[in-house]
This record gives sequence, structure tokens and C-alpha cells, in this order.
Amino acid sequence: MNFIVTWLITAVSLYIISRLSFGIEIKDAGTAVVAALVLGLLNAFVRPILAFLALPITILTLGLFALVLNALMLILMAALVKGVKVQGFFGALFASVLLSILTWVISAIIR
Repeated sequence: MNFIVTWLITAVSLYIISRLSFGIEIKDAGTAVVAALVLGLLNAFVRPILAFLALPITILTLGLFALVLNALMLILMAALVKGVKVQGFFGALFASVLLSILTWVISAIIR
């Protein structure tokens, strides 16, 4: 049940960010749901491998490279999901920061 709630919170957050034109464009709400699922799967399976490989860089940058990994996950998600476009690397970086903040706020309100 927790997975479904987190998935829907992420979908709503992605949809809100896309409607406010903050670095990511999503065609419709259905695409946002699919994009949230793909992003969740990427974060569950691909991101840990990349985080392990990038651990020295993350330590040297005092954890700031984790933001780059988040942006890369958004770019990869946009490449896999039809109807999602990311406006360059800095658009993905900005959208990933907003996505983290928005999902945190919505989760705090709901739970």
C-alpha cells in the first residue's frame, strides 16, 4: 500500500511541476502516472548502481553529486516514456530538486 501512495504522490508532483513549466513537460495525467512508475523503477534498480559507482565523486562534492544523479534519472525516464520531455540538463536538475521538495511536502500533508 505504501508503494502505491508514494507512486501516486510522485505522479501528482510530476504533473504539477510539468504544468508550472519547471524543466519538464508531460503530455497528460496518464503519462505522469506512467512516468512516476518508470522513475520509481529506475530509482529502485539503476540509481543504486550509479550511486555506488559515483561514491568517490559524491564524497568529494560533499553529497552534491546526488543531485546530478537525480537529474540523470529524470533524463533517463524521459527517454523511456513517450510524452515526457526534459528541457536540458539544468532543466532536469531544477525539476529534480522541485520534485524532491514537492513530494516531501505532499507526503507530510497526507501522512
